[in-house]
Amino acid sequence: MKKFLAGLLTFLFVFSTMVAFAADTIKIGFNIPLTGDIPKVGEASKFAAEMLKEDINSKGGLEVGGKKYKLEFIYEDNESKAESAVSAALKLIERDQVLAIIGPNSSKQAVPAGQVCNDNRTPMISPWSTNPDTTKDRPWVFRAAFLDPFQGPVAVNFASKTFKAKKAAVLFALDNDYSKGLAEIFKSEWEKKHGPGTVVAFETYASKDQDFSAQLTKIIAAKPDFIFLPDNYNEVALIVKQAHDLGWNGPFMGSDAWGSAELMNLCGNDCVGHYFSTHYAAAGATGATKEFIDRYTAKYGYVPDDVAALTWDATRLVLQAIQDAGKITGNVRKDRKAIRDALANIKEFKGITGTMKFDEQGDPIKCAVVVRISEKGEFLFTESVCP
Repeated sequence: MKKFLAGLLTFLFVFSTMVAFAADTIKIGFNIPLTGDIPKVGEASKFAAEMLKEDINSKGGLEVGGKKYKLEFIYEDNESKAESAVSAALKLIERDQVLAIIGPNSSKQAVPAGQVCNDNRTPMISPWSTNPDTTKDRPWVFRAAFLDPFQGPVAVNFASKTFKAKKAAVLFALDNDYSKGLAEIFKSEWEKKHGPGTVVAFETYASKDQDFSAQLTKIIAAKPDFIFLPDNYNEVALIVKQAHDLGWNGPFMGSDAWGSAELMNLCGNDCVGHYFSTHYAAAGATGATKEFIDRYTAKYGYVPDDVAALTWDATRLVLQAIQDAGKITGNVRKDRKAIRDALANIKEFKGITGTMKFDEQGDPIKCAVVVRISEKGEFLFTESVCP
């Protein structure tokens, strides 16, 4: 009997300690691609998040309503797949009972996962998704990135001016919401500026394709002044190399999905001298942005890309919303609603990727930058374009 009572007391002590610890912990989920086609995107998000979590937990936690809470970040791998992003969101919401979700990053995963989060009344913020459908008519879904209806005209105007281009070609992934959506916006905007038929080639591929020679042969034959590639960095590296092998020596213009730290490892000299629109330029950064870059580089051994910087901003937005909510009640549904409302009420946020103001869809109104890839493989600031 004594042994039984002693065991029971031990169990109750351990259980009460666990409950007390859980009550003093804020759980946030990350729905990110740690494997699949774009694992560097997931790595960058996780590294930035871990650095921020260590900063806050080393000071005793996040202060909410006069009390400090330790941060617990739960990382779910969405394998760079839409269906896996849906499963990851459900696990974080139902099994892990997180208060909010950061990610997915890519629109291909963020659009379906956003529907899950909205249906389950769980606040979600995508760091990197630029497709309008991610947040459209979804009051529980936010983002830290500009949108493609803004990015498309940035690319059109820059290429028109810098390349003195009149004719454009586009190569994009038909099964990727981001790539397809941005390609269509670009084509529409280009033809508004230069007239019907001035997009002389509009070619597609599937995300798993490795050989782009048939599409590139058609594009080169159409004699465009440049090629627009609204594609993920891993595909860009293959496309640019194959275009050069087929004799293309003209310019490429890219979009923010080029902006991974892995691009130059895969593309090398083939990508030097080309341009893409993105969220921030690491080279030449100042202030809080430079401090973030220097710390990340020292900790992880490479310069943080835009995904890392946007994840830092997205996570800080959620943490600010938690603090603005004023308290953690322990009722997950109630706390999620308070965080969602607080996110919706953030009117302006000074992030390391720029100052953002939010519209009624939960989308930030912020500037884009165009960078040039230098001979050293750096992403050099060329110009800033603001709404």
